[in-house]
Amino acid sequence: MPPFTLTERAGTPLTAAMLAGHVWVADFVYTRCPQFCPALTAEMARLEPVLATGDDPVRLVSFSVDPTHDTPEVLRAYAERAGAGPAWLFVTGPREAVAALLRDGFHVAWADNGPPGDPITHSDRFVLVDRRLHIRGYYHGTVRQDVDRLARDARALRAAQTR
Repeated sequence: MPPFTLTERAGTPLTAAMLAGHVWVADFVYTRCPQFCPALTAEMARLEPVLATGDDPVRLVSFSVDPTHDTPEVLRAYAERAGAGPAWLFVTGPREAVAALLRDGFHVAWADNGPPGDPITHSDRFVLVDRRLHIRGYYHGTVRQDVDRLARDARALRAAQTR
């Protein structure tokens, strides 16, 4: 992952350096999404009690792909509706910073020039990232079996990297 600085729903900065040393899972959503974002958020909510446990929780990080609309306040309300706990972060930032991170960091698709009914196209993948900020895998966020495989892989990675 390249260095980045974005803003978490609490209004505090979140940097790549702050995630280093932790196993984490990223997804890409926006709060006005008419398509699959609600399903992605539901899967992250299902993962949280499984992964965000113990002294070394796997962090969950939802990156807004609609930073113009999804302010920290909007993300805070969205996170509350999703039942997000403290190990599940929701981040936003300047459009250019988000676009660069999606393109150059996560290597996932994103475009924000679609029609009014579906203005943003983005990846439905969950991304598993290790303690050294290396991507370890991509998983279909809307496929239950793939999300279950992600949970197993994340727990195994957390265990392997603590030894």
